[in-house]
Parts: sequence; structure tokens; C-alpha cells
Amino acid sequence: MSVEKNILHPRNKHRSRYDFPELIKSLPDLYPFVATNVHGDESIDFSNPLAVKMLNKALLKHFYGVSTWDIPANYLCPPIPGRADYIHYIADLLAESNGGIIPRGKHIKGLDIGVGANCIYPIIGHQEYGWSFVGSDLDPIAIKSARAIISVNPQLKDEISCRQQHNKQHIFKSIVKPGERFDFSMCNPPFHSSAVEAQSGTRRKLHNLGKQRGKEQVLNFGGQGAELWCEGGEVAFVRRMIEESTAIADQCLWFSSLVSKSASLPFIYSALKTADVARIKTIEMAQGQKISRFVAWTFID
Repeated sequence: MSVEKNILHPRNKHRSRYDFPELIKSLPDLYPFVATNVHGDESIDFSNPLAVKMLNKALLKHFYGVSTWDIPANYLCPPIPGRADYIHYIADLLAESNGGIIPRGKHIKGLDIGVGANCIYPIIGHQEYGWSFVGSDLDPIAIKSARAIISVNPQLKDEISCRQQHNKQHIFKSIVKPGERFDFSMCNPPFHSSAVEAQSGTRRKLHNLGKQRGKEQVLNFGGQGAELWCEGGEVAFVRRMIEESTAIADQCLWFSSLVSKSASLPFIYSALKTADVARIKTIEMAQGQKISRFVAWTFID
């Protein structure tokens, strides 16, 4: 009998513990990375970046029908259950203004700010709800990788497009075209304020996994600089996002961003008040032992 992780969204396909025999059936390449842990359960070594990437490949193939997925070395390899949660809560948000019915199909258009090399949010959003997506990123290698994933999976080909942001000071500018409309935007912002802080977070994560290896720094989920940190951290990034959203207030129904630190919320609420938004929603999500949340705002009453 599978044990449910009640903390995840009710529609999340990852509420039960990973069924490794089934995942291995979908992706035999996962087999060498699976072993029995100290609790007598089958698992992988989550401090091994290659094992984490192989688990993601298996999950995407088994649950979302994505047969080919890969990312360049040292790029962010996100935990899929938590990413799926954000998508499902966005679906609930859209349902609120649709008579309680989740809108499905390609006419629902999402914008993923910082799509990354992994393209996870558009993949899950399209495969779960049929939505179409635009993904943006500063990093040309990330854009190239996301486009490669889309091009080799026929079901994604005409549903997801990627645009490179060429100005690191801009978020929506030059990405959202005149007259273009989105039902929602989403973002997993860089939440550290410096490279030093990001490295400290890496050390803490490895220590919690019990896998510190001397001075070696291996971030099991990877991540390039722009994926992990920006000047001012998540507060500065989300504030800039709020400021820019005022210029396209009628082009997107719901703007949203993950907020990693609860201490960031007062500053973000203050910026939203200044922007004179019509509604604000803060939706909490629990992933493992970590509580996360996203803040959503709309200018449309």
C-alpha cells in the first residue's frame, strides 16, 4: 500500500512515495542509481546530481509522457513534485474566475519567467491541462536547452515557445509583445542575494543530506548563477517584477511569483500596495519539510 504525502496538492501525481520498480520499467537507466537505504526503503542518493537527473527523467517519462529530456551539466535540476504543486495551484486560481471550473486547452496561455534549461513548468502545465506557454530566460544556453527538449517531444512542439531576455534589468519588457495576452505568469526567482549566500545554502543542504565531502561543493539540484542569486535577492527581483507588471496590467490576468522566505512578504506586499493592484493572493505550499508559497496579484477587478 502506498503512503500518501498529504502535504502536496490533491491533484499532484507525486503524493505517494516514489514507486521505483514502476519508474525503472519506464526508464531502465534509473536502475543502477536505486538502492535500499538505512530505513529499508528503495531510494536514490539525493546528493548525487546524476541520480537526481535520472530520477527526473524517469518521472517525466512515467507521469508526463516526455520521452526525451536532458539538461546541460550544472544547470538547475528541479524537484518535480514541488514544481507540479505550483502548476496545480495556478489551475485553482484560474478556476476561481471561471465558475469553479479549471480552464483547459491551448487557449489558456502562461508565461514562465526564467524557464531554465529544464523547461519543467511548461511541460507539466501543458501535459496536465493542455495550456500553451511562453518561457523566457536571460541565459542563451538555457534557452537552447529548453528549445531542444521541446523540439524532440512532438506533443510539446507547437505548444511551448522560448524567448531570450537580453537585458538583465528587465523581466516583462521585450518579452511580452504589444497586444499579447496571458492568463497567468509564474516565476521561481533567484532567492539568494549573492554567490556567497548561494554557496552557503549549498553547504547547508549537503549537511542536511549528511553528504558533505570535505571542501567539495556539489549542488545536487544544480544551478547557474542567475538561477540561484541576484543583487538584492528575491525581494529586489519580485519588486522589479511588480513595477514592470503595471505597464502590462491589462495583458495578464494573474501575475505570480514563488517567495522562498516568509520574511520577504512584508516588502512584497508593500510594493503591491504601491502598485495599486486590485487583488492579492498568497498561497502556501509544503514540499517535504520546507514551507513555500507563491504570491499572485491582478490589476483586473
